[in-house]
Amino acid sequence: MNYYTSLIEDSDITSITRYGVNEAGEEGSVKLATFSLKGQEFMCMDSNVKHEFTFTPSFSLFITCDTEEEINRLYENLSEGGEVLMLLADYSFSKKFGWVVDKFGVSWQLNLP
Repeated sequence: MNYYTSLIEDSDITSITRYGVNEAGEEGSVKLATFSLKGQEFMCMDSNVKHEFTFTPSFSLFITCDTEEEINRLYENLSEGGEVLMLLADYSFSKKFGWVVDKFGVSWQLNLP
């Protein structure tokens, strides 16, 4: 959440509730938080339950960028330590588009119309 809001313009952390002493999660970890990325609101939490699943590219965050500088910067930062699924390029459906999985396993589709 901190990483994404630091990279993406017009983004903000709107609320954070943390686990306290003797609660189900690790003290100080995120019980529930809300944040926005370019006006779209999201919720997240630090789960104290270990799951057998993770993120897959079947779920992607789609960001429409306003400038070429913005899409280049996001593509470079989000792909660092992750994986490129589609190179940043001019495609028939977009002036510039790229699809990456970031270092946390979250899939991002970046578009410059």
